[in-house]
Amino acid sequence: MASAARLDLDGNAIKPMTICMIGAGGFIGSHLCEKLMAETMHKVLAVDVYSDKIKHLLEPATHPWSDRIQFHRINIKHDSRLEGLIKMADLTINLAAICTPADYNTRPLDTIYSNFIDALPVVKYCSENNKRLIHFSTCEVYGKTIGSFLPKDSPLWQDPTYYVLKEDASPCIFGPIEKQRWSYACAKQLIERLIYAEGAENDLEFTIVRPFNWIGPRMDFIPGIDGPSEGVPRVLACFSNNLLRHEPLKLVDGGQSQRTFVYIKDAIEAVLLMIDNPARANGHIFNVGNPNNEVTVRQLAEMMTEVYAKVSGEPSLEVPTVDVSSKEFYGEGYDDSDKRIPDMTIINKQLGWNPKTSLWDLLESTLTYQHRTYAEAIKQAIAKPVAS
Repeated sequence: MASAARLDLDGNAIKPMTICMIGAGGFIGSHLCEKLMAETMHKVLAVDVYSDKIKHLLEPATHPWSDRIQFHRINIKHDSRLEGLIKMADLTINLAAICTPADYNTRPLDTIYSNFIDALPVVKYCSENNKRLIHFSTCEVYGKTIGSFLPKDSPLWQDPTYYVLKEDASPCIFGPIEKQRWSYACAKQLIERLIYAEGAENDLEFTIVRPFNWIGPRMDFIPGIDGPSEGVPRVLACFSNNLLRHEPLKLVDGGQSQRTFVYIKDAIEAVLLMIDNPARANGHIFNVGNPNNEVTVRQLAEMMTEVYAKVSGEPSLEVPTVDVSSKEFYGEGYDDSDKRIPDMTIINKQLGWNPKTSLWDLLESTLTYQHRTYAEAIKQAIAKPVAS
């Protein structure tokens, strides 16, 4: 249980606060709620349309933190209660978003509305009521790196200036309008610019978080089990689904894109520092990622195949991967960024945060959870058509 004598980074006692957390029932929200209940005396007004991932925090009512978390089943698109909850809180954290790449070019309107239009009232209510806001954006706002436009034989490929992404210096470079994959990044960038403008003109106290592939238990969904059968989750859940079903892992365009991955528990430590240190976090945009965990998507697939064989005790397929085109996998209008490597200077300077967990360890933790949670359900789902 949390001690009342917690101190911020400047040695001041941290006062308990009320937090309105929009999207509390999702992957990040569930881990953040756990952290806040276990280690702080903060109160959470948990706002979402689903509560499955935080049900263990809400029930039974005998939990020592039961009086510090309330669930409000609200769709923020059309519910007048939202402003009242923001007024009741000291801090609002907005996690709500459509953030699945398969949706960006197949549901571009929903993607733009969810990530920009639906976020507008949250920003407005916080600004008008002088409430602090921590808004979750995305590393996708950076788009393509400068390095991706260099000739393949250029010696500048070795220069980090051309591909390491800095909050206060890197340009945001998107593809052409017909590549609707950028609908998400563009909507996220525009809401960032609106929040920044509210800070400049109306003194909104804000922090913007740019997550770089946060990974861990409860992320995304497994198609046909706890998500739509035709759904396409993000890369790690996609590969997990293939492994659980003993199918080859599908590598889009050969899996040559490079990504970094950070463990959810490391990332939540960073968010807690932002919550507890407003004087250091306000007015800042923070990359939250792990540049030490950089791999190509192909290397990720190979590593996940090896880790899953270890945690499940099941042999790997003789042909563990298969190449597919982005058009075949995602549909028309898909595009991608080449690399996403976060510069960590600002968050390290302001909050003293650095990630700790290696890629192998975070994959082992996540795939152990995936196997324990889904393996039996998938076996039963596969067996049903045969039985009938």
